Amino acid sequence: MKEGKQSSLKPEKKVIGRRELVSFPELDIDEIEAKIDTGAYTSAIHCSDIHEETKADGTKVIALDLLDPSHPKYNHKKLKFSEYDLREIKSSIGEVQERYVIRTKIKLFDETIDAEFSLSDRSDMKYPVLIGRKLLKGKFIVDVSRKNLAHKLKIKKIKK
Repeated sequence: MKEGKQSSLKPEKKVIGRRELVSFPELDIDEIEAKIDTGAYTSAIHCSDIHEETKADGTKVIALDLLDPSHPKYNHKKLKFSEYDLREIKSSIGEVQERYVIRTKIKLFDETIDAEFSLSDRSDMKYPVLIGRKLLKGKFIVDVSRKNLAHKLKIKKIKK
């Protein structure tokens, strides 16, 4: 090692493809297809019937359906979150929209990551989950010529 340079003790970044199967352990969703989008800052997940409710004690929660009934991974669970933010997020067409943002765990490559997801109606999009730069930064490198690398690794481990 050259003098003056320090060795890097950072963990090695994993290579992921342009699409990956991800799981949301806290939301009871396993292996759902996500689009990896380095153009998006915030990650997003498809929800329907997103609305704010006031509980009997006066606290506010957001209530939603994760995905929608037409999606094969739809689990008919109504979810409520007491911890959330309302933020301005730029949409895929450049419009600034107010969206609710929650924190939840996402599992990718046997790694569970605590991350933020904006809640939006993605029914007109091909993929129900979008993974943005904020989640990718420092952990992953995207190889756009490949897909489902985490799932392929999982299958390889099972076969051993």
